[in-house]
Parts: sequence; C-alpha cells; structure tokens
Amino acid sequence: MLIAVPAGAQVCSGTPPPIAADGRVLGHLPYGDAPPDELVAVPADVAVRGCVLRRDVLPDLQRLFAAAAASPEVGGRVLALSCHRSLTRQGGVFCREPATDADTRAVSVAPPGHSEHATGYALDFAFRPRVNGCPDAEACVAATPAFRWLRANAPRYGFEMSFPVSNTQRVKWEPWHWRWVGMSASTPGAARARLLFATARRRFPASPGVDTAIEVANVPPPPVYLSLPPFAEPRGKRRRRR
Repeated sequence: MLIAVPAGAQVCSGTPPPIAADGRVLGHLPYGDAPPDELVAVPADVAVRGCVLRRDVLPDLQRLFAAAAASPEVGGRVLALSCHRSLTRQGGVFCREPATDADTRAVSVAPPGHSEHATGYALDFAFRPRVNGCPDAEACVAATPAFRWLRANAPRYGFEMSFPVSNTQRVKWEPWHWRWVGMSASTPGAARARLLFATARRRFPASPGVDTAIEVANVPPPPVYLSLPPFAEPRGKRRRRR
C-alpha cells in the first residue's frame, strides 16, 4: 500500500518536525494527494466556492444536500465549504503563520501530505443563513439547527465527523469537518475510502461515525501522489482551516 512521503518539514523553514514510527507528522497520519483524474466538481449551487471531491463521494453528498434542503429542522441549507486541497495548497495553509510553532499550528491545521482534505474524501460543511453571526469553520456552528440535523443524519449518507470533541488524536474539535466512508463497504468506492482511513478509524474513532462492522479486505488502495511540488511560503495572508 502506498503512503505519502511525510512533508511537514519540506514546506516550512526551521527544524523539521519528527516523523513518528506510524508515519504521523505532528500527530497527523499520512494521506498523500488524490490524482486529478479522480476529482470532479461539486455543483456550484451547493458549494460556497469552487469545490472538488472524488467522484464516488458525490452521489451520497447530493442526497445529503437534498435531504437537508427538504427538512424544516435545518432552517436553511447545508453547503460544501472546503473540499479537496492539493499538497501545495495545504502547504500554504500550514505555513501561513510562520511565527507560530509547528506543534501549535498542527492542533488545527495538518501539514501537507497529512490532511484528510488531500484525499478527496473529506470536506468542510457550511450552513446558510448564518446564525447569530457565527463564521464558517468555527465551533459556534455546533449550536445551529443545521448542524444538529447534520450530526443526526450525516452517517445515513456515509459521512462521519473526523475530529470529535476530546478526540485522542489531540486535534482541535472540528464539527464542520467530515469524511466520507460510504454507508457500507459495498457502496461504490467506499471500500477504498475505508482502507485509506482504516488507521484513523481504528485508532481515533469518528463520532458520530458510520458502522465499522464490515472489515475491508483485498481492496487495492486509492492511488496517491507521493511527490511534493516546490512551495514558496506566502506572506501576510489570513490563516485558513484544515
């Protein structure tokens, strides 16, 4: 099985962070990058801005959006906010605050090659209209009716919350960040997603999570890119979320 070349040290100046025996860098597991030919655009009417994901994710995602739009409990709409990120883009996110030490940054931002966003199976959700001025990708979204609906219903469409409150991976609680693993391993493409996230799901369980009773066996892993393009550290830009 291919894994990503740990890249946290390759994009930022300073002392390289240690690479754990399990491949983690600053607490984050290796994921590589999704090949462009497996990525498709999320329809513009359900995305805050341009957004691409693996094509296997879209059927369940569109069903989730349709169910949310039809539910009076939501009080608005659930939308895609941030989807796939390339290694170069993730490097920009991770290195955007060079004055902050890497360990602190890693609580809320994964180094490139170690972000679930790069897999093409994960996305951040946004909720419209905003409630009480709550910004996107902040903990206050958990107090909204739309998020409560998402928490109760997302697993029915194959999505699970990667970083729940007090998670043992010691990553910041991110109620907006969810990964797709399919409703079952028999869902087209789900077996590959489950294989890619197998370590994360076993060691750092999602909550709410999708049923994990079915084990994945003899499934080829989804391809990843192992090389990291040259990266020039940006200056003076606002930090963005994982």
